[in-house]
Amino acid sequence: MPSSPIRKLVPYAEKAKSEGKKIYHLNIGQPDIETPETMLNAIKNFSPKVVEYSHSAGIESYRRKLANYYNAFNIDIDYTDIMITTGGSEAIEIALMACLNNGDELIIPEPFYANYNGFACQADVKIVPVRSYIENGFALPPISEFEKKITPKTKAIMICNPGNPTGYLYSREELESLKELVLKYDLFLFSDEVYKEFCYDNKEYVSVMHLKGIENNVVLMDSISKRYSACGARIGALISKNKEVMNTALKFAQARLSPPTFGQVAAEAAIDTPQSYFDAVKKEYVSRRDFVIEKLNKMDNVFCPNPSGAFYCIARLPIDNADKFCQWLLEDFSYKGQTVMLAPATGFYSTPGAGINEVRIAYVLNIESLTNAMECLSEALKVYPGRV
Repeated sequence: MPSSPIRKLVPYAEKAKSEGKKIYHLNIGQPDIETPETMLNAIKNFSPKVVEYSHSAGIESYRRKLANYYNAFNIDIDYTDIMITTGGSEAIEIALMACLNNGDELIIPEPFYANYNGFACQADVKIVPVRSYIENGFALPPISEFEKKITPKTKAIMICNPGNPTGYLYSREELESLKELVLKYDLFLFSDEVYKEFCYDNKEYVSVMHLKGIENNVVLMDSISKRYSACGARIGALISKNKEVMNTALKFAQARLSPPTFGQVAAEAAIDTPQSYFDAVKKEYVSRRDFVIEKLNKMDNVFCPNPSGAFYCIARLPIDNADKFCQWLLEDFSYKGQTVMLAPATGFYSTPGAGINEVRIAYVLNIESLTNAMECLSEALKVYPGRV
């Protein structure tokens, strides 16, 4: 079971804090946006005599309400097509275990969310990466590159849209090209769409559930963590119109009994969050993105493409080794008593040596904090011993 490359630097951060350093955490997707009051009030007002198990697939009233939420995105599903999970993480785990057998292969464009490695390990599934590149903003690799990787063991393709760690938003044309490949080889198409509320520049959010003719091949994974800034509530969803997939997934869900009751109560109430909340949040993230991307690209020999979704970007830095650099920032660097914590991009690639001079930055802090963080990074790059 691999360690999380996002969290492996935590001991160095804790030591730095104990020494009095102020750390700007741009290493993890934990927003500082306030959780909606609708959610918090629902928890405060929930006063059962007994906190019982829910149905293994989740509370029915929540699933019915959630189906209406997806219908508003032109995703045509019924509540029986939804299974509530303990975070988006469990949705991915169960999808892999339900659809793939031991030793089967899962093709994923890289860089990809690092914990996919852990989920694949748990399911005894082999990840087969297809490389995307920073030069074109991490666009979907040519379909011919996917096809080269297909073997008799290939059972599924997985994407994250909008993407973590790149922030890339797939176009309808790119998804349609994936659809053709899925049809040709009768593969599953998994899509992690937890950032769908965060699409910028008037670009269209296209779900795999919008693709016609592959309804039985599509499995959607989602979470409330990011859209409501409620990472600790641990509520996600696994969605498919394939009844055999859902019936199999339910067996895994029954083994863990039920998803969290308090989280489901909060998530059901969250669906009533007014649109004004999302409008304000999106506006804030666009401001943060624009600020960070501009600052990064003004630094000497730094390159960062402009992401159209989520709240991450990957930047290429003039450094010898991202892992060493990120550790050095915490152990040896300080500017005005401050430093910045980043995620080495090496942890988001499967290909050895890939991402060696790249870092992922999560622009999840307010502009004042991002101003200080970018100043720290700029000064750090001037004095880093391994600058190239």
